[in-house]
Amino acid sequence: MNTTSYCLIAVGILGVLFIILHIRQSIKISRLMSRYERFMRGKNAENLAGALEENFRQVEKLSIEHQKTELKVEEALHSITTTFHKLGIVKYDAFKEMGGNLSFALCMLDDNNTGFILNTMHGRESSYTYIKEIIKGEAYATLGEEEKEALEKALSS
Repeated sequence: MNTTSYCLIAVGILGVLFIILHIRQSIKISRLMSRYERFMRGKNAENLAGALEENFRQVEKLSIEHQKTELKVEEALHSITTTFHKLGIVKYDAFKEMGGNLSFALCMLDDNNTGFILNTMHGRESSYTYIKEIIKGEAYATLGEEEKEALEKALSS
């Protein structure tokens, strides 16, 4: 046998090997195509594009709602800082005759320590109520002892 014969035998073996590999790949592709066709058959095939579009619409709606919710949360946080949530109250006997400490000084402040002191003095014959403005923790009117104490309680709360 000569070299040409060996080359022809090698080429023949390689050809058969390539044919076998081609058949094997064709079978795999055929199985894959049949699975794909089963998946796409009927209701799924008609609604697949629609379902994807619907999912994208829902994601867009959720994104818009998320943005709206973030704005609402920011507004709520801002309003929380402007509400009165620092409190101080001192009860006392204003006229030293009644007993029971029916008078009180109530201080209400926001996060910026701005608010008011409400002072109610209760007596036998009458009752008096005063309000004094507090700006950044300071009163611009003279405070009584009980009012100062109520302000300190509110500032430390």
